[in-house]
Amino acid sequence: MTTLRRHCLIALASAAWALAPFGAHAAATLDQPAPAFTVPGADGKPVSLSAYKGKTVVLEWTNHECPFVRKHYDRSGNIPKLQKEATASGVVWLQVISSSPGSQGHVTGAQAQKLNQQRGAAPSAVLIDADGKVGKAYGAQTTPHLYVINADGKLVYKGGIDSIPSSNVSDIAKADNYVKLALADVAAGRKVAQASTQPYGCSVKYSD
Repeated sequence: MTTLRRHCLIALASAAWALAPFGAHAAATLDQPAPAFTVPGADGKPVSLSAYKGKTVVLEWTNHECPFVRKHYDRSGNIPKLQKEATASGVVWLQVISSSPGSQGHVTGAQAQKLNQQRGAAPSAVLIDADGKVGKAYGAQTTPHLYVINADGKLVYKGGIDSIPSSNVSDIAKADNYVKLALADVAAGRKVAQASTQPYGCSVKYSD
């Protein structure tokens, strides 16, 4: 694939999410209880949000083939680093894969675990949301798209990983990392200052 063609595809992906009807799926609401779920983990065991009551939880929608995800994983290690910092502080980080079977980014549990090992990723668990029910319950539109749930089970952040919507790795150092800032506010007992931001990336590859 030529560089020009790759850039065109990235631009089309960005336009697709920008034009997507954000109200197409019900979205989780800030300062309200986060939607409950139980879905298979990558190890085949069920994972329930209720199991993490009393802890701060990050939900991260991902698709390893998306150029924007690759920016923050393979090409920089930005999200794996943030995962390690957060989980070391007691945060539960759940990576969610909502790509439907046959679509970009769909993987089996074993494939997801192998990818994370290769990329140095360190989520607490990987959720295989192949039917997209969890993604639609939260209104997840892009990969990456991130949510933070506080110890009371309420949604306190939803949006992008950072403030510069590009696939350029050099922008990471210049951007405000919204998730890191939100976790700092939660840890300090403060209301999240920027609780809702614009996500950017590839569209989530739902089956419908």
